[in-house]
Amino acid sequence: MESLRVALGSRSYPIHLGAGLIDRAELYAPHLRGTAAILSNEVVLPLYGARLRKALEAAGARVTELALPDGEAAKSWQTLDLVFDRLLEARLGRDTTIVALGGGVVGDLAGFAAATYQRDIAFVQVPTTLLAQVDSSVGGKTAINHARGKNMVGAFHQPVAVISDVATLDTLPERELRAGLAEVIKHGAALDADFFSWLEAHMDELLARERAALVHAVRRSCELKAAVVAEDERETGRRALLNLGHTFGHAIEAATGFGSWLHGEAVAAGMVLAAELSTRIGLLERPDAERIARLIARAGLPTRPPALARSQWHELMSIDKKSAAGRVRFVLLEGMGRAKLQAGIDQRLVDEVIAAATPPSL
Repeated sequence: MESLRVALGSRSYPIHLGAGLIDRAELYAPHLRGTAAILSNEVVLPLYGARLRKALEAAGARVTELALPDGEAAKSWQTLDLVFDRLLEARLGRDTTIVALGGGVVGDLAGFAAATYQRDIAFVQVPTTLLAQVDSSVGGKTAINHARGKNMVGAFHQPVAVISDVATLDTLPERELRAGLAEVIKHGAALDADFFSWLEAHMDELLARERAALVHAVRRSCELKAAVVAEDERETGRRALLNLGHTFGHAIEAATGFGSWLHGEAVAAGMVLAAELSTRIGLLERPDAERIARLIARAGLPTRPPALARSQWHELMSIDKKSAAGRVRFVLLEGMGRAKLQAGIDQRLVDEVIAAATPPSL
């Protein structure tokens, strides 16, 4: 096992990384005060719920479980209300710790439930997808979706611990593994050129789920994100750089109904668009934009967005959470591993980039 730390003063917390950690009662014990509520989904709970329950009970907790529907559509008010109903039916109080067992959807929803139930209870992240282990479980962003945009209703609420059992990636569907690689590539492209080069050299091993390669990818991604979160927890500056590809990507997810495109797939296409836009305005050299598109394609991820109406792109990007003073701000690249936040880009240029990348309609 390896451990990192997200340095946030009195709210600092560990990230534990290794194989077989779901079963380690001693990792949960410091964060339990009475009851543990396992929040998972219908796919993951049958795979790992019994093992997690056994570990939590060994750590001294009374345990209750709730399985949510699988998929992005579960990040809704209706599902959140279902969680509250179950917590109240079980008469769970403020000494409860929610334990989020699953991917990004489960973690985001569980974190928001913890932030709002009885005005704030503790929660532990136990991510079981690559995307959650390298990104969404770290940093305290919690949310549900709104019909007009992704993650529009939420809160910053840090977990008390992140326990990443990389052995759970053995049961991850291939499409989910590839979607998680999009966030790994994002970390390299936005923050660490050397890590991006490492990904180019080891993509085949990652796709083959070689344990050593996966551990390195998860560890380095968490190191990069933890450092940014420690510097800018509430995304008033540098943390926005972690959203490379997300302005385009979130628009794709909202336009396609939160589900037909996985988050990582939408971010992958969004990164290609962001790299191309960076090149068009003279920030990024063409060969680096081509490297990004090539690596995304090698990961088996989309490099082109779906065909959407121009008005739909405009509407959805205009409510992006990085917007300020009524202007859309894009995370762009001024070199490999050097992201920056840029406003004031001519909308016609953005339209041209999208149009050039969109496959022709059949």
